[in-house]
Amino acid sequence: MKKWKRWMIGCLAVLAAFGSVPAAGVGEAQAAYKNMNDNEFISVEKITAAKTGQTANITFKFTNTGDYDLENVKIGFSNYDVDFLDDSETLESNFQFPFEITKGMFDEENMKELGTVKAGKSRNVTLSARVRRDIKEGYYCFPVKAFGDNFSMADEYVNIWVSVATSTDEEDEDTGDLDMILGEGQNTPDGTYPNVMNFSINMRNASTFTAYDVVVSLEMSEDKTKYPFEINDANYDRRFEKVDPGETVSLDYSMAIQKDTYSGYYPIKAQIQYRDNSTHTGDYLKIERTFYVRIHNKDKEDELGEFNENDRTQARIIVDSFETVPADIIAGQEFELILRMKNASSGIPASNILFSLESEKVSDSAVFTTDTGSSSFTVNSLAPGEVKELRVMMKARSGVDQRSYSLTINETYDSPEFKNATNKVVVDIPVRQIPRLSTGTIDVMPDNITVGSESNVMFPVNNTGRVTLYNVTARFEADSIEPSEAYVGNIKPGETGNVDAMIRGAAPTMDDGKVKIIVSYEDEDGVITEVEKEMTLFVTEEMPMDYESIDVGSMDGMEEVEQSFFSRHKVPVIIGAAVILIGGGAGLSALKKRRRKKQLQAEEEEIDDEIS
Repeated sequence: MKKWKRWMIGCLAVLAAFGSVPAAGVGEAQAAYKNMNDNEFISVEKITAAKTGQTANITFKFTNTGDYDLENVKIGFSNYDVDFLDDSETLESNFQFPFEITKGMFDEENMKELGTVKAGKSRNVTLSARVRRDIKEGYYCFPVKAFGDNFSMADEYVNIWVSVATSTDEEDEDTGDLDMILGEGQNTPDGTYPNVMNFSINMRNASTFTAYDVVVSLEMSEDKTKYPFEINDANYDRRFEKVDPGETVSLDYSMAIQKDTYSGYYPIKAQIQYRDNSTHTGDYLKIERTFYVRIHNKDKEDELGEFNENDRTQARIIVDSFETVPADIIAGQEFELILRMKNASSGIPASNILFSLESEKVSDSAVFTTDTGSSSFTVNSLAPGEVKELRVMMKARSGVDQRSYSLTINETYDSPEFKNATNKVVVDIPVRQIPRLSTGTIDVMPDNITVGSESNVMFPVNNTGRVTLYNVTARFEADSIEPSEAYVGNIKPGETGNVDAMIRGAAPTMDDGKVKIIVSYEDEDGVITEVEKEMTLFVTEEMPMDYESIDVGSMDGMEEVEQSFFSRHKVPVIIGAAVILIGGGAGLSALKKRRRKKQLQAEEEEIDDEIS
């Protein structure tokens, strides 16, 4: 009730401002004129003029003034928290609700559905209600409510001007204000000659009052271009005792399609007659509505004729050039395709052009897909010799082999002498795979060698990618070894090649013993890629035998069966060694004496030269 009182006080305040305006031919009206500048969502461009006792169609604008979209918006009359006892009750107050209150007038199911109203956008709304017969001429305001999934609007107000209807006005009202909707939420009825077409059309009462004695009649014609059905029955009227507000009834028909009817859509007009009172008295009111049916039979002759693919007077649209960004397309990655379509005809234009991209498939899946999901593009026209550029973001499927895949461009267009000309052109787009390899365990036998000796190195090279690795080679590099290389050959996807190399020691290891392994391969274009690995190999200096350190006496106790060559011949060896040492010593002593003698002679000659 508080909301009602506040609303009534607002209307009274405006009424006071307009109290000096007299109502033509009537005394002071119990009416109010609301300042609509207080509204946030509702605005009116032209105030509706209505007559007492007649149905008023009030049109106003609903605007989403927010910065986000309003979802599933509904709008209708507000009951402003007042409890109404029955439809005939008159409010004894300074405010008068100007319409007759009917069943369901304030219910949600009878509200207008606006759907989604985007931020900053407006929708026109028309509410229908019958103006009360007991009110005086003047301005009246009434509240409107609206809500959706993500918002609820406080009551806002709409003004109307009401004048008192005369007897002449009532007699002239030969058309009703009933709002019947045909075919709501249905597919278009569809039939094929010579089958009989059985179909139903939904009819919903979208008004706020009940229609009585409803009769629906179809407007028929003998002209098969306007009415596609045979007129077999004498009467196709459908009758209903009443149709309540929001109620949906079914119009059921069984029709035979005319033999010479062309394929296409046909509008069927329906005349709806009704009474607006439950006493079933008075003249019928009338409205007209239209629904459509679709017929499949023979095609209508066209002055242009159908396209003949052997007739060369049509335009020719080709791919002038194309490129991709990036140039190398990697499987599983996105790229931009740039197509330059050219009308290669010398004098024939093309119009209403539709380009549809169709990708080659692998295992029933397209290799190329668009990021938007749409693969069709339209161009209004292409003059002879003109080139237009199409750009589309695409993605190459990740699991395909490395090769070129076809993209078909289906064309549909009109030429001056033909319609619906069709053609197709194909471009091949290469897709690359990234080569991948891995190595297994590296076996080094032995892993410690001396300078000049060799070690055997073996390990597998696995092709883990989807492309062949060509001319696979393993190269070994370190300061302690002689450079070495092993050729493996080509390795197909999923297969393994083996490296088997002999490594020769060149110098003692002076670091941590790491030997670099460079595995290289070529792709199909001959580009070389190298992968670096490591192994450990120590190289040491070979140590000579020191015979002087051998303790001969320590060998005396060895068993005779295990005696070595030295043990068995140690006496001759020792004697021979002694003789060699003694002889070598004597020779060395004689050599020193001769050198000393020569040196003394030279010194004496130098002294003699100085004296002379």
